[in-house]
Amino acid sequence: MLPTPNRTCLFLLTFLLLCSSSILASPFSTFAVSQRGPNYTLVCALVPSALPHRYDLNCNSASTRDVLCYPAGEIPYAAVAAGNDFLCGLTIPSDNSNATMRWWTFPEHGYETYEKRIYWGPPLAALASGDTHVCGLTDGGPECWRWEEMVFPRGINFSDIAVGRNFVCGRLRSGTIRCFGSDREVVEKTPVGNFSLLAAGTRHACAESVAGQLTCWGAGAPAVEPDLSGIVSMALGENKTCALCSNGTVLCWGEGSRPPDSLARERFVGIQARGDAICGILLLNFSVVCWGNELFLQNHTIYTSVLPGTCSPISSCGSCGVLPGSGNMCSSDEGICQSCRLQLSSNSTPPSQQSGGGRTRKTLFAVLGSGFSLGLLALMCFLASRALRLRNNGGVLGSVWLYRRSQPLGLPDLSLDGRLGGGTVEEFSLEFLFMITDNFSETHEIGSGSFGAVYRATLPDGREVAIKRADVPPSAPPSTSRRHEQLRKFDREQREQAFCSELAVLSRINHKNLVRLLGFCRERGERVLVYEYMTHGTLHDNLHRCPMVPSSPLSSWTTRLRLALDAARGIEYLHAYAVPPIIHRDIKSSNILLDEEWTAKVADFGLSLTSPEDEGSIAAGTVGYMDPEYYRLRRLTEKSDIYSFGVVLLELVTGCKAIHRSMEVEGEDQETEGSSTPRNVVEMAVPYIEADEVARVMDRRVAPASPEEVEAVAYVGYVASECVRPEGQDRPTMGEVVGALERAYAACAGAAAARTETTAGRRVLSRAPSFM
Repeated sequence: MLPTPNRTCLFLLTFLLLCSSSILASPFSTFAVSQRGPNYTLVCALVPSALPHRYDLNCNSASTRDVLCYPAGEIPYAAVAAGNDFLCGLTIPSDNSNATMRWWTFPEHGYETYEKRIYWGPPLAALASGDTHVCGLTDGGPECWRWEEMVFPRGINFSDIAVGRNFVCGRLRSGTIRCFGSDREVVEKTPVGNFSLLAAGTRHACAESVAGQLTCWGAGAPAVEPDLSGIVSMALGENKTCALCSNGTVLCWGEGSRPPDSLARERFVGIQARGDAICGILLLNFSVVCWGNELFLQNHTIYTSVLPGTCSPISSCGSCGVLPGSGNMCSSDEGICQSCRLQLSSNSTPPSQQSGGGRTRKTLFAVLGSGFSLGLLALMCFLASRALRLRNNGGVLGSVWLYRRSQPLGLPDLSLDGRLGGGTVEEFSLEFLFMITDNFSETHEIGSGSFGAVYRATLPDGREVAIKRADVPPSAPPSTSRRHEQLRKFDREQREQAFCSELAVLSRINHKNLVRLLGFCRERGERVLVYEYMTHGTLHDNLHRCPMVPSSPLSSWTTRLRLALDAARGIEYLHAYAVPPIIHRDIKSSNILLDEEWTAKVADFGLSLTSPEDEGSIAAGTVGYMDPEYYRLRRLTEKSDIYSFGVVLLELVTGCKAIHRSMEVEGEDQETEGSSTPRNVVEMAVPYIEADEVARVMDRRVAPASPEEVEAVAYVGYVASECVRPEGQDRPTMGEVVGALERAYAACAGAAAARTETTAGRRVLSRAPSFM
């Protein structure tokens, strides 16, 4: 019986990783240095926990022990990265499910820290940090977090990565180095050639060529011996450079960087640097010792025992096996792989005394290993992945991490929940969807849009769902013109892109204010998406089409502000917490849906992007909601969504559509409903709001507002006017909008619950919301 393609790929990966393990150093570190000035340095490491084979993330200073401690959770931290004033901890699940990285910011004074999750997604291939930023290698290429200015060319793929203060360097699969950023001394002086090792410091970088020559460039780069060979890894700081040699000793360049006499002959298994501090893990007992900074003069030892490397399956350690002395640190089927570059036997020869023949053998092995093994690895995985996609009827964007088939294509076994993609997305057969919609009959149809028709149905387990089916264009007649055929092809591509975008986005996010994707179908040219059913339809229909009777929840200002807050929280999740961040590009009242409990949820991610478009690309969105800066300059950022949401807020305040033909304003004669001149709600409402006359444009269909409600609605009006500023840089962030709406909703809800309270006792809002 032939192996299935995914098993074949796994076999090839394991085999080739075994072949190449001797040339690849671990892409992760289990300790790091954070420096906040000459008088404060933190060393963070994974230290033994009270639980067996578990390690807590701990930070110590030279003079104070156990400054910070983050105990091991259900999935313990496996890697650490740090810079000035921040620390990152990365979890790598053993089943290769989604990894998580958390960021802690150290305050200027004291030891209290502030935590935020900055990554959740497929396991990283490498992780590196500079003085102020952290970057890694994802399945989509290099990515830096909390560094909006750092943009990489599309399609670039590094095998490892190094981060400085204002630059990032990466080594391509070919061995070529490319650098990006604002540090011209590094970026413009990147050496030419093929390299096997790469490291970065504050303002300089170093790399070892496949021929064994060390090259450093940038401000503060040392004059090193070019023919130095046998380097295992490097650690660079501010004007300091250290190299871990194959015999375990450390060589350093730069004032005050040499190890003290007591450590000069010690052997290490890893080194790190930051600023003027240099730290290493001793082979003797896996303790962490530091030097270079005067804070370490009295005591070099920071930890007596740490995890010296990331625990990995023993089968992945290759011919060089497990690091000596680390056998009991991981579970029975795991170990800490030893780099074959390290030669830790007692007869190790210092690199300066190695023969030229040894360097030749090393160079030959590096060239054959890195070029052949990695090239073969990429080729075989591509072929195996392609075979897997063909077996899966095309797959979804070729990204098998989106879902896993738990049963053959057909009627889902709902008794077993039939769920895919880590329990979030199901794959339905077309026959099954035909069955529950009576062949997509009109009796099940509840709406339509640019993508196609939407149908309501019930699954066998009782769940009500909304099924969005893409229109299938009819076959073109033979006489169709070439231009017509090009338009039809463009339309098909747009629909396919919308389907793939929605599936890719919604399959990896989960928030109570985002419509949940339950499943999909991609068979026989059909493109179908299955969502949770939203009982009360769209915000647009409830505002502009349904009668505004007293029983309608939207006849209450409190409810309108709560719906605005719900939608804002959903958009904030896309911008601030999704990894990578998501720009919706089509925020509008018809894409905000209301469930059975009148909770607002953002929907329709067919135009969503995870990165800004290239200049000159076609702007997408809906007239009346589209950011004018994006439309004119093709400059897409999260602020484009904020402009669109500002229009939605104005709709809630005024009751007018984004583009409308009449609006009764108190004290003025306006055009009649039959007027042919459309009006934009921004141009109509914002002048009144900024003139403190919001009462003149408030929706008259809502019951007369109390003074407290008028004040809260006026506050929301000011928020909306800030959101629709012409220039994106003048608009608030979504987090700031959420904070403002929370205050407005609390004031409005409090007023509704206590209308009899005196004016002196009510909560007062500032009419000029501050977003600083």
